[in-house]
Amino acid sequence: MKKIFDKITRIAGNVATVKAKGVGYEDLAVITTAFGPSLAQVIRLDHDEVSLQIFAGTEGISNGDRVHFLGHPMQVLFTDAMFGRVFNGSGKPRDKRPGIESVKVEIGSPAVNPVKRRRPNKMIHTGIPMIDVFNTLVESQKLPIFSVAGEPYNELLGRVGLQADADIIVLGGMGLRHDDYLKLRRLFEESGVLGKTIMFIHTAADPVVECLMVPDLCLAVGEQFALRGKRVLTLLTDMTAFADSLKEIAVTMEQVPSNRGYPGDLYTQMARRYEKAVDFDNAGSMTVLACVTMPGDDVTHPIPDNTGYITEGQIYLRNHRIEPFGSLSRLKQLVNGKTRDDHRAIMDACIQLYAQCDDSREKKEMGFEMTPWDQKLLKYGNIFEQQITDLSVNVPLFDALDRCWEILAQCFEPEETGIRQAVYQKHWPREISAAASSDHVTDHQGLQ
Repeated sequence: MKKIFDKITRIAGNVATVKAKGVGYEDLAVITTAFGPSLAQVIRLDHDEVSLQIFAGTEGISNGDRVHFLGHPMQVLFTDAMFGRVFNGSGKPRDKRPGIESVKVEIGSPAVNPVKRRRPNKMIHTGIPMIDVFNTLVESQKLPIFSVAGEPYNELLGRVGLQADADIIVLGGMGLRHDDYLKLRRLFEESGVLGKTIMFIHTAADPVVECLMVPDLCLAVGEQFALRGKRVLTLLTDMTAFADSLKEIAVTMEQVPSNRGYPGDLYTQMARRYEKAVDFDNAGSMTVLACVTMPGDDVTHPIPDNTGYITEGQIYLRNHRIEPFGSLSRLKQLVNGKTRDDHRAIMDACIQLYAQCDDSREKKEMGFEMTPWDQKLLKYGNIFEQQITDLSVNVPLFDALDRCWEILAQCFEPEETGIRQAVYQKHWPREISAAASSDHVTDHQGLQ
């Protein structure tokens, strides 16, 4: 039975306060105004004072308007008819196509009991070497992409969605510019994967509260499909917009601010979403890959700082490439030993040599004399960046591993790589080694 009240005592920003009883936290309400109904949600309870976040803003709302409480939190449709569709932060169609009638599920449910979770043990192939080889994405992992404004983080997220071996893609956009939304939608349409994709999009022009709803809508739908046995990949961009929306509402509610003005429960609010990543026992899985833009490239900012404590690693996107040293997948050791026997060895060797290349570059910039070993490292670093770390590179995992061996063979002798003899004897590309030796002899004779 609907509860109806008409004592709106305060209107501030997009928040209205009404005197009411018997109302639950996060319950939905409909405010009947002279311009039509307006949807709202309970965001604070203080005895009989109920604060409502109004989706479309408070314009046109007056103190005498009637408030109908629906008695349940936000719900979202769940049906196969959602594939290929685009919805807004209220769960309504954004693609100007007819609405869908189906069963609804509540959003914002608790994370799955750890006892019911299965230990992650399956890799998600993305076709991006810096992820597949060096920062392996694992089913049920929660992994953020740390970036700064101007980096192609949405493009990277879109490529993962297109190339990942997942059954279902759920894309949640928060605070997107309209052209960014259109680019992502066009990318999925032209690549032929829109048929297995569901989008919930909030643009910068949409109400703030809808931004807060997008992750919950995505995760609620993804969780239901995972319970059906599907491998779901949830892509979220940008969690910084989500946190900024929390901050805006906290300011309106006159809450005591915490670090840099963000609410004190920022960690809890973000963890509630990230912890929905799960590998169900006897069912499917849900993996969460989220973009986090760092204001001023400051990793100590509250948003990336809190994110780092919740998630299982991070991918750093800098200078239009995935940073080899700051990036980390804490679950990669659970799967990359099962992919191919040389995966871990080639991963460790390539990164160690690239770190030494950085030292050699620094020596060169400071005017120190370059040794033959430095020259090898510099050559290796240039080839490694062009053929592996560049974001335009698209190769399957095994081809990427073979390519790493070929790069090593072009620059080093097997014994110089630090790889165990039993491993390099099995995988070292002999024909490239012979060609490299021939080039070395020719260069030496030319110098004489």
